[in-house]
Amino acid sequence: MTAYVITVPGTFIREASSTDRAELVRRLRPVDASRSDLGEAEDLDLLKVNDDGTFCLRLEVEAANQKTAEGTALSLAAAALEGSGFSERDAPLGPPAVTGIDSGV
Repeated sequence: MTAYVITVPGTFIREASSTDRAELVRRLRPVDASRSDLGEAEDLDLLKVNDDGTFCLRLEVEAANQKTAEGTALSLAAAALEGSGFSERDAPLGPPAVTGIDSGV
């Protein structure tokens, strides 16, 4: 298995309060890329929100290949958003992208 850092972009259509953001981060803490060796080296934040409501999540997932890693990250992000009270309409997600790979070699 390979560890991938996946960036999942999105947009908060409904404003995300600091409480909403804290809940989202809490739900994603187990896959927080900033806690990995790769994330620490790159100084990554789990959640970055811009003034215009766009955001990105940086997640670390283990998978056999890139496609599986991206799908897993997208599913985790969607579930965390839903659990934090955001529907797909409230916070649509964009296509995930690999932004780091640590194969342990």
